[in-house]
Amino acid sequence: MSTPILNWTYKSFEELSKLELYTILRLRSEVFIIEQHCNYQDVDGKDLKCHHLMAWDGDNLVAYTRIVPPGVSFTEASIGRVLSNSRYRGIGAGITLMEKSIEKVYETHGKRPIRIGAQLYLKKFYESFGFVKDSEEYLEDEIPHIEMVLA
Repeated sequence: MSTPILNWTYKSFEELSKLELYTILRLRSEVFIIEQHCNYQDVDGKDLKCHHLMAWDGDNLVAYTRIVPPGVSFTEASIGRVLSNSRYRGIGAGITLMEKSIEKVYETHGKRPIRIGAQLYLKKFYESFGFVKDSEEYLEDEIPHIEMVLA
């Protein structure tokens, strides 16, 4: 696949169209429930309070994160539901997604620490952006996680 030119959008929950919301929830289900064989409640009530960063290739959602305000998941602002569409992996969209997510946290919530609940196998990926381990390993939905902070 040639590398597509991605269209990045950043919207509050209220700004999302019905089609955008449907596409987000469908891809989250594909990645977190089907691909990772994890039976959990993805629609957790937090989306309503978050901003949503999306990378599109035409009508295809390529990469996504939700930017979580302070006090919702952690005391700090957070980046959650980090994912890339399996059909687009290997083109660098995940790296750009995290860079843009960090920028959007700072733009939306000020330059302050960012805390994430990271799947353990992605520790080195998040360390490449400056996140450091800040908890013991724990299981979330039967998947090993750690908290990490970007100060």
